[in-house]
Amino acid sequence: MLISVNPCLKIIVMAIDRIISGDKRSEQEESFALSLRPRSLDELVGQDNVRQKLAIAMTAAKQRGEPLEHILFYGPPGLGKTTLAHIVANEMGTNIRSSSGPALVKQGDVMGLLTNIGTGDVLFIDEVHRLSTPVEEFIYPAMEDFKVDFTVDSGMHAKTINFPLKRFTLIGATTRAGLLSAPLRSRFGMLYHLEFYGEAELAQILHRSAKLLSLDCQDGTLELIAARSRGTPRVANRLLKRVRDYAQVKGTGRLSSEIVENALKMERIDSLGLDELDRAVLRALAEVYEGGPAGIEAIAATLGEEKDTLEDMVEPYLLQIGFVRRTRRGREITKAACEHLGLKIKTTGNKDTESAGLFEQ
Repeated sequence: MLISVNPCLKIIVMAIDRIISGDKRSEQEESFALSLRPRSLDELVGQDNVRQKLAIAMTAAKQRGEPLEHILFYGPPGLGKTTLAHIVANEMGTNIRSSSGPALVKQGDVMGLLTNIGTGDVLFIDEVHRLSTPVEEFIYPAMEDFKVDFTVDSGMHAKTINFPLKRFTLIGATTRAGLLSAPLRSRFGMLYHLEFYGEAELAQILHRSAKLLSLDCQDGTLELIAARSRGTPRVANRLLKRVRDYAQVKGTGRLSSEIVENALKMERIDSLGLDELDRAVLRALAEVYEGGPAGIEAIAATLGEEKDTLEDMVEPYLLQIGFVRRTRRGREITKAACEHLGLKIKTTGNKDTESAGLFEQ
């Protein structure tokens, strides 16, 4: 754990794997998530538009006796791209083989997957935008013509063997669709964008998870967790796990409002799902840069954090809830953020808005 301290701001920023991040954390957590994962479209909560389109596409494909077209799921981490891939395979009654972009380094890695999939099976590649160029170009004919040209040996003894493949469905998942090359993106027949979940949908997900975990809950407790889950099911289930542990050790095992509030307070997560790093960014904007505008590089330098960390893990949610706005000159804090953090705007004559300094009450 790396800790950077800014004495001017009196803020401690911990560069750790954040609990409210939608990114995957460990194999143990993935095993826990697997036990809670819905297995059919009927069990899936939210993403109504995507669910309806998938239902129609799968029904039509089964009626024709054909495999599905290749599918690309894209959107922020933790929204269910992997879950949807498994649901598609389950609904179509086929097997699924999974890998990830960084794991497929050379053509032989892909060849091992492609030659072992049956007709209609699903090949799921997570982080598909991180495929290397040679691997990406190798799978083009596999996606289009269901065949690949594999080169064996090298130099004068090199020869190319044409391997026919069974018709399969490639499902790609990415958090950064803009990094996909145009040729790869155009080979996906269906592209679906996953959106953040509403609090009511997250509460439904938590009720289902609590039932599967045989967890006793008072009315309204799961809604408290949903409100802090940043619109992300993975975060919601992660917080539920932490609250369950706290209730078991500090209480009777039953979730009450007090137990939930105390557990999340220990994790330093406030009523809107902001953690210490989120608040540090907002206070830096307020106290150092007088409300902004300030460049993301400057904010990162002030906090001793990486620019990419703030852009990928912090800024999207702050923009979503209207606590930060982007301008041509940089980032600015909003009135709503000041009110939430208890900051007060002081006026000077050199700004049109009434701000030269924002000071904590």
